[in-house]
Amino acid sequence: MSPKAPLTVSPPATGSNVGCGSEAPRCLLLDLDGVLVDTRPVMELAWRAVQDAHGVTVPFEAYQEHLGRPFDDIMGLLGLGNAEEIHRTYAQTSAAASHLAQEFDGITDVLLAVAANGWSLGVVTSKPLPRATPLLARIGCPFAAVRGPDEHGRGKPAPDPILLALIDLGVDPADATYVGDMAVDQEAARRAGVSYVHAGWGYGRPMGAYPAVADTPRQLLHLLGVSTHKGPFVEGGLL
Repeated sequence: MSPKAPLTVSPPATGSNVGCGSEAPRCLLLDLDGVLVDTRPVMELAWRAVQDAHGVTVPFEAYQEHLGRPFDDIMGLLGLGNAEEIHRTYAQTSAAASHLAQEFDGITDVLLAVAANGWSLGVVTSKPLPRATPLLARIGCPFAAVRGPDEHGRGKPAPDPILLALIDLGVDPADATYVGDMAVDQEAARRAGVSYVHAGWGYGRPMGAYPAVADTPRQLLHLLGVSTHKGPFVEGGLL
């Protein structure tokens, strides 16, 4: 991605650990679609299959506006009543087209640097785990917690999946940061009491001027105060 304007970091919420050297256990939670992996080609293909199979006229752009929410919630917002059949078509097509998804450049090196600095890593996504797990395996990072949709709980923008991931990791919200790319991610982080960094390389825009924004995965290191120790960060390897 080409360099953009200099990064402006807004002050984090009270209790945030972004950029600080707290000795408490630190945790970085991340969304999947649009943050770790570029799945837009997969989603576009799956939505076309939904349109063809179920006569849906809602454009993909309208579906994309609600990414980050559980699938059934999106169907309700779009006014589509046959959510179960639509989800079956969408899931089957997504699984068949999963090879079209690619991890974002530099994200693996960034996560390895964060982990090497003692942070625990976790994923909070609205993608069903059977489809999320193969994508996460490509990243090659030690994710200590992965939380997806739970039929007995609330999805984003509710704070529940973030808080459950923190329970899994034994980390206080004050020592956690969530990276997302949609307004729903930002709202879930706010309600969970964790710091939020917006992934500017993703699919959505942040709400208002408050959140810190990383234009590239590399900029996460600066926002989190993470050092690569041995020298400057170079895309494709830790030097």
